[in-house]
Amino acid sequence: MCRLDTAMALRILGSLCTFAALSVAAKPYSVLMADSVIARNTTLGLDASGAPKTDYQHGVIERALEMVYNATGDSKYYAYQKWGVDNIIDSAGKLLDYSLSDYILDDLRLGQEFLYLWLKTGEAKYKTAANTLRNQLNTQPRNKDGGFWHKLKYPNQMWLDGQYMALPFFAQHTALFAPTNLTALSDIVLQFTDLQIHALNRTSGLLDHGYDASHVAVWADHITGASPHEWIRAMGWYTMALLDVLDYFPKSHPGYAIILGYFKALMPAVVAAADPVTGGWWLVMDQPGRAKNYIESSGTAMFVYSLLKGVRVGFLDKKGGFVEAAEKAYEYMLEAFVVTNEDGTLDWEGTVKVGSLDGAGDYDYYVGVPLQTNDPKGVAAFIFASVEYEQK
Repeated sequence: MCRLDTAMALRILGSLCTFAALSVAAKPYSVLMADSVIARNTTLGLDASGAPKTDYQHGVIERALEMVYNATGDSKYYAYQKWGVDNIIDSAGKLLDYSLSDYILDDLRLGQEFLYLWLKTGEAKYKTAANTLRNQLNTQPRNKDGGFWHKLKYPNQMWLDGQYMALPFFAQHTALFAPTNLTALSDIVLQFTDLQIHALNRTSGLLDHGYDASHVAVWADHITGASPHEWIRAMGWYTMALLDVLDYFPKSHPGYAIILGYFKALMPAVVAAADPVTGGWWLVMDQPGRAKNYIESSGTAMFVYSLLKGVRVGFLDKKGGFVEAAEKAYEYMLEAFVVTNEDGTLDWEGTVKVGSLDGAGDYDYYVGVPLQTNDPKGVAAFIFASVEYEQK
């Protein structure tokens, strides 16, 4: 009988651990995380009780699954995405958990998933559901400049978050069904421009979380109407909104160059705000290193996606330092936020649960919001970033 001494046993164990790690890494992280979403039986389109729930968080996970399906061709991602969407509409395309009277821009995030399935299947119910959400914008309350209110309950307030929820869908719907509607195209440009005028910090080049045109919100600057801080996920949503809108916006329209200009001006400011040690980005971006502040994972992933896609589609200079910034941040995310479980699934850490302008919008509020493991917003953003990273 062969007996192993302790040193040899440890060497063999180390080799096995290394082999296991390499086996996990052999699959793309986009696939590993998407597989983990499915393995956890993530309930897309449903609340905790199993009732239909219109939720932008489900919408971003569904878009992530769509991206992985498009990259791999594996139908299980398409099937899971479709199941989630089908949970919130009936056979005629009526949304089962939706109130037009609330005028919530977040609800429109699901619109692109309806359009995706309509294009994929040709089933009328998906077009009907998409049209329901698109029609919301016809009567969405607006501020004096024409900017969409984030919700009816927040009069005159525009949040960066809402631009990602509404505008890529608005642009895609217009491209599909009303490509000559110049008013709609100009309206999309107006939404970005209103925020660029009123929420842009001209020192940092970043944008504050929101803007109140009436200047009466408790957080609104009495001169500018802007909120006091640059919150990472709002900025992440915004960079992705600028970028993804251009997928559907006609280059012949003067607004294309305007939106592209906003994106190209913003991304160097994002790179400049990165933490020089980790490469990630701070939760409250205008307060780097301040007590209780930290590198936040969802916004970091959104910036990685925006940088890499921006380079891939030719909007950002491949030699301009953008790829290097994204790669450094991505490698840090793998080290700091991705946890491999014994069953081979991945957990995602470091995502702040929420960030709202419902209250004071001050520093203590932002850093006081808890983190959430496997938060859908962070998981989806990591998949977005990974898909881009894997096709460099």
